[in-house]
Amino acid sequence: MKKIFLIIFLLPFLSNAQVLGGNNVIKANLSSLAFGNYHLTYERALLKKLSISVSYRYMPKKTVPLSNLLEKYIDNKDVNFGSFEMGNTAITPELRLYPVKKLKGFYLAAYGRFADFDLSVPVRYVASSLPGSPTEYATFNGKIKSSSIGFMIGTQFRLAKKLVLDWWIIGGHYGSSKGDLNALINRNLSPIEQQSLQATLDDLKEIGPFKFEGKVTSPNTANVKSTGPWAGVRSMGLSLGVRF
Repeated sequence: MKKIFLIIFLLPFLSNAQVLGGNNVIKANLSSLAFGNYHLTYERALLKKLSISVSYRYMPKKTVPLSNLLEKYIDNKDVNFGSFEMGNTAITPELRLYPVKKLKGFYLAAYGRFADFDLSVPVRYVASSLPGSPTEYATFNGKIKSSSIGFMIGTQFRLAKKLVLDWWIIGGHYGSSKGDLNALINRNLSPIEQQSLQATLDDLKEIGPFKFEGKVTSPNTANVKSTGPWAGVRSMGLSLGVRF
């Protein structure tokens, strides 16, 4: 993935130098790389002060960093945050207004974001009703999809004839989300184990603003659906780009 990301970013360097400085910019988000995200943006000037862009973000599925902070925020011992995994993709169309100069200087942006979060969530249940019974986990796999709209301010600098630096100063978006996660257990649970898992899912009906509906659907399957608001912040992002 890193090689593909680099090749796409370097394509404008391989083109004729005379076309550089035109109406197009390809950018790679440098700050997101620190978190294992790969984020590319294509921007094109429509008018002297107006541009449109589309960006794509990808983060491979992996154990969530700083899971202890997530565990502290959610405060639920029925979820094994040490094995909690997440990946995501997002597409962000954006309209920018540059008050001073085409593709340069301070800008105001309106954008939409459509994201999919690929999750693996281990949920606890016990093997029997006896004290000291062993704890086991059912892993729920699936996606949470979100749609949101937002606004941002930033500035884009010219570093050299070919290079620009895009700085997201501050912005935010708000919308809604829904999710569908399923667990497939590699054996049939006993009636007591099914009751234990169902009791755990019942305890997870609400976490912050998010609502969950969980159900054991068979001796070896279960389902969780989620709904809730979605919000995010865009700030202090730095993208290095090539204008052509």
